[in-house]
Amino acid sequence: MSHSRRSSSGKDATPTRVEMGVRVPPRRSTVRQLDVRVVPPSVVEPLVVTEHYLHSMPPAAVVCYGVHKEDQLVGAVVVTCGARNAHRLLAGGRPGDVLTLARLWLADEVPRNAESRVIAVVCRLLTREGRARALLSYADPAAGHVGTIYQAAGWTYLGMSQSGRYLDLGDGIARHPRSVFSSHGTNMPTMLRRQGYRARSVLVSGKHRYCVMLDRTWAWRLTRVRQPYPISNAVSIPPGA
Repeated sequence: MSHSRRSSSGKDATPTRVEMGVRVPPRRSTVRQLDVRVVPPSVVEPLVVTEHYLHSMPPAAVVCYGVHKEDQLVGAVVVTCGARNAHRLLAGGRPGDVLTLARLWLADEVPRNAESRVIAVVCRLLTREGRARALLSYADPAAGHVGTIYQAAGWTYLGMSQSGRYLDLGDGIARHPRSVFSSHGTNMPTMLRRQGYRARSVLVSGKHRYCVMLDRTWAWRLTRVRQPYPISNAVSIPPGA
């Protein structure tokens, strides 16, 4: 049971300097406790392959970030060079000017609002390092995603990307042809079937595409027009329904 020191008038007295000096500072929120730092791809790959809904590590990562809470790894971010012609999103852009946030995963124990903070930290680190002019990311409607975290962070919505052909190795996971070539030496279904895979080509629908400028002086170079944010069609189910 705690007690307040009372003045002679019966009211709470003003704390003395000694009392103020021994007060316990308020505990930092879980989000503020998260530490985002650069790590080798090998550190985050097991998490990405096991926990991310795509269950694959993109090839040729430009930089990877581990999200730590104290000494525990609770999240992963993978940034890649992205599509071959991504730099064309910027007038006068060159290869490497536009990177892609290809994977983002945080443990369930981390609050949902932590995603926005982690993305903001990654953007600051990339800006400080001068790695690129802009950062792209995608939200997959097939997985029920519309990019809510990017909308909350004020990213620019560029509409849907084009659909494309991916590869299913027989496990139901659609993989980018470049990823398959990197890990198997070929991305031809016939050659993959000779290796024992039940490979087939699958058509993957477009994804919601978002962009944020890392170098604001290049904002005027964006060659795509900002579009209205898409709205989630998900229906909330009342508890117990």
